Amino acid sequence: MRRLLLLALILIPIFSVAQEKDSTKKNIKVGLVLSGGGAKGYAHVGVLKVLEEAGVQIDYIGGTSMGAIIGGLYASGYNARQLDSILRVHDFSELTKDEVPREAYSFYQKENKGKYAITLPINKWKIELPKSISKGQNIFNLFSQLTEHVHQVEDFSKLPIPFYCIGTNLETGEEIVMDHGFLPQAIRASSSFPSVYSPVKIGGKVIVDGGLVNNYPIEILENKDIDYIIGVNVQGELRTSDQLNSAPDILMQIAGYQMYRGLDKKAAMTDLYLKPELSEYGEFSFDDVDEIIKAGEVVAREHLIEINKIASVQIGTSQVKIVDLDLIKDEKEIDIKEIEIQGNVNYKENYLLDKLNIKAGETVSHKKFIKGIEALSATDNFESIQYKFISKDDGVKVEIKLVENEVSTFIKFGAHYDDLYKTGILVNLTMKHPLFKNDFLSADFVIGDNLRYNLDYFMDNGSNLSYGVHAYFNTFDVNLFFGEDPDNSGLKVPSKYTDITTQFYLQTSFLKNSALSAGVEYKELKLYRGIVVDGVTGKQYFENSAYGNIFAKLIFDSYNSDYFPKKGFYFEANYRAYLIAFYSDYDFQSFSQLYGNAGYAFTFFDKLTFHLSGSIGATIGDNGKEIHNYILGGNNENFINTFDKFYGYDVADLSASSYIKSDFTVRYEIFKKNYVSFTSNFVEVDDNLWNDFDFFQNIKTGYALGYGMKTIIGPIEVKYSWRPTDKQNFWYFNLGYWF
Repeated sequence: MRRLLLLALILIPIFSVAQEKDSTKKNIKVGLVLSGGGAKGYAHVGVLKVLEEAGVQIDYIGGTSMGAIIGGLYASGYNARQLDSILRVHDFSELTKDEVPREAYSFYQKENKGKYAITLPINKWKIELPKSISKGQNIFNLFSQLTEHVHQVEDFSKLPIPFYCIGTNLETGEEIVMDHGFLPQAIRASSSFPSVYSPVKIGGKVIVDGGLVNNYPIEILENKDIDYIIGVNVQGELRTSDQLNSAPDILMQIAGYQMYRGLDKKAAMTDLYLKPELSEYGEFSFDDVDEIIKAGEVVAREHLIEINKIASVQIGTSQVKIVDLDLIKDEKEIDIKEIEIQGNVNYKENYLLDKLNIKAGETVSHKKFIKGIEALSATDNFESIQYKFISKDDGVKVEIKLVENEVSTFIKFGAHYDDLYKTGILVNLTMKHPLFKNDFLSADFVIGDNLRYNLDYFMDNGSNLSYGVHAYFNTFDVNLFFGEDPDNSGLKVPSKYTDITTQFYLQTSFLKNSALSAGVEYKELKLYRGIVVDGVTGKQYFENSAYGNIFAKLIFDSYNSDYFPKKGFYFEANYRAYLIAFYSDYDFQSFSQLYGNAGYAFTFFDKLTFHLSGSIGATIGDNGKEIHNYILGGNNENFINTFDKFYGYDVADLSASSYIKSDFTVRYEIFKKNYVSFTSNFVEVDDNLWNDFDFFQNIKTGYALGYGMKTIIGPIEVKYSWRPTDKQNFWYFNLGYWF
């Protein structure tokens, strides 16, 4: 009956006079159903563009997965061209990675997070695989920002265009129709493809991608007061075995078994069924946004006659009110009247507010607010962080709902090779809140050519006073010069260097990216070589002492990346005083050391980076032995104590009680995450450097050419370095994260 009525309306003569034509119009209600299909869902925007141009008014929208995303945003008030811009600005494949800016991490994380290539949860003493590649927090942040203007709309029929989307109950496999609740959470749940995005908990139910049960949800529209249904299906077809070449391909094939069941029947229920030609693209073809949107336009224009006829028999073809894009800009101000946090069990509210860096009664930019959400997400303590803005007293109430990680114990792995420590396999055990709220325990064990360990216990109170314990054992083989430097052909002695240290410290963070820590430490230093006397193997010690020290450290770190930074500033100042010797093989006298390091990186055209840095070291008093000198040379990023790198010289080639060094690096990204570089460095190393203030007496220079890349296991670098004085050269190679 519905089709006969529509046919009669379309057959009314279109060349009637205007008054007659108006009298033939009926209030035809049009529903739109949008299928899921990952990146292929971008084609929905192309279809919407053509519908808008023709003047078709959409009265109800239903969607699944990417269809829920496009449909939900369109229903909230965006037009097709705005959606086009949103898709081009935001890279969904990058958002999937859950990456947050480096500045969001704590100082402990900045120093340690980059060591691990693999992290696995431990649940009830069993090692498990992660639930998903991504928690979906960045995706949710985007959806929440884009829908802030409808945060208070809980009944989706009250949106500018009524809307519903489909989810799958993970526990029962049943279909869930989401037509009320919190819009960004609903579309995030509908698009939670298993293993890619973590499930979403709503009302006690665990929900994943709706495409698993109903990827083309036309039946719901059939039960609405709709006269005509337009459907856009971007699903592909089941693939042959030779086309299944990756894990995502296989997962989509499995999901497709249900998706394609009954699709012919659903297509027959659709008045205008549009299926763009997308055989060249996959569910993860997010880089092909132009071509996929165009495919949607093409298929819609092929049916332009029918689309125009639909518009010609509608009353009130004006589209929904277009969202003011100024409302979603980073500079938009939020007047916070009240903050309510729910779901925190193991983390104190003052800790959470400190991470968020917001408080009731202040006005903040949207950018600052999101930075707070990123800082909270960067703690890795939460499965999800949901926020909602509720209008209140000429401002907003911020509701934040947290879902803490069910698992609080993790095992992590890393691997590395470099010229000093050689091969190392890193195994880490991390426990969140083992004793109190906000604290954690981390234990690193390195198995390889040089056994090492690194233990940390830290009570993280944010900008409030925090405290921690740090203990480590470090050892490596090194060839040291005694008496002369390499330019004067001194004697190089193969030796074993060992450091066992335990520290107790207090720390506070202040301003942005800044921290100050101070404490006491117990340090054992040993330096020896193996000798054979009368057929008996023994050790000749150059240092065998234990010290009681105090130390302090001030640091500012705004680098955007641990490795190959493109922008940012770094400053570090260290003070250590050797106060007492618990035992010593020489006449110990107390002394202290100052060390400073600063760097600045800036980039042109997002490719060419200039990185300037410098460091200084000074000793106050008589350090007693050469092992306490500043020791330079090599390429390592994980030196300890007074060791520092310097290109053109091997590890520990240069040594003195004070030094001043400068480095200048030019680095170019030849293609994504691949870099070539040239470095020149200069150093003055002298025992009387700060007494004579003569910094140009004996400057040593070195140069390096390098190639490096970022990989899933960390940076891979090879460098060739040389010095001009005697044409000595060295090759440096490292693989994986430094630890």
